[in-house]
Amino acid sequence: MIIESEVPKILIQELNFKTSDLDKLYKFKMELLSYNKRYNLISKSTENVIWSRHILDSAQLVKFIDFNSDKNLIDLGSGGGFPGLILAIFNSNPKFHVKLYEKSNVKLDFLNKMVDLLDIECSVAKNINDDQIINCDYLTSRAFKKLPEILNISREKIKISHKIIILKGKSAQEEINKASKNESLKYKLFDSMTDKESKIIIVDAIKSE
Repeated sequence: MIIESEVPKILIQELNFKTSDLDKLYKFKMELLSYNKRYNLISKSTENVIWSRHILDSAQLVKFIDFNSDKNLIDLGSGGGFPGLILAIFNSNPKFHVKLYEKSNVKLDFLNKMVDLLDIECSVAKNINDDQIINCDYLTSRAFKKLPEILNISREKIKISHKIIILKGKSAQEEINKASKNESLKYKLFDSMTDKESKIIIVDAIKSE
């Protein structure tokens, strides 16, 4: 079990976050708690474990992303900023672009305020369906839709080969099995740092030239 107070050290020592990133994460956490008094950005029951349950859970995805490239990442259903905003805080490469998609006006407003307050290189959009074609190299999501629905968005909207990186609970293998009935998936499963029953699904979405 991860001790809440140990998470900042884990972020620096194991995931290569910088001290300046932690400063932004501390500020983000306080703003999240303040917003959560009025709006339901995260479950009230997880307010005492924001570092482990939300921040570290999102931050672990940096292990699977090459931020030293001129690539694009989109995050679907970013909500209170997970995982997309955490990944954007980590990113220090101006050539690597992060875009967050969130339908809820309240959460969209929060995300825009965080981007401005924390001075993050990141863009925010309301609806992925407003974009006809999306060029991205990474698609991430945490509390969004089931895997088959995410694969459908990947298939219809993204025209270049990319990686789909999804944080899932104990339903990970079940969702993969269901999605595999209709198409052959090239995927890998990784254990989550924050929950022994949770998984990270990585799907290689290969597009023909």
